[in-house]
Amino acid sequence: MLRLLLHWLLSAVALILVSNIVRGFVVTSFIAALVAAVVIGLVNVVIGWPLKLLTFPLAFLTLGLFYLVLNAILLKIAAAFVPGFQIQGFMPAFWGAIVLSLINMVFRWMSV
Repeated sequence: MLRLLLHWLLSAVALILVSNIVRGFVVTSFIAALVAAVVIGLVNVVIGWPLKLLTFPLAFLTLGLFYLVLNAILLKIAAAFVPGFQIQGFMPAFWGAIVLSLINMVFRWMSV
């Protein structure tokens, strides 16, 4: 349970960091980041996994690069549901998805 809370907090911190790095990726408060972290997780589970399974042939042909586009789309969908979390255009979503993945990867590596 404590590990889940730690990952949730680190995901919220990662969103705040991304909002400071990527122009057009906006998180207005830490509360919005906490809610956005939950919604991103739910969107990834409910919509992301089925889409990743359906688009696997395309991802295979692009050597996995299409998953970056899919992650950007999933972030845009999550931002539509969370007040205080906005992504202004596709390119901020694309770069935000890349930076968010990298920051989360570092956080997970540090917390193990």
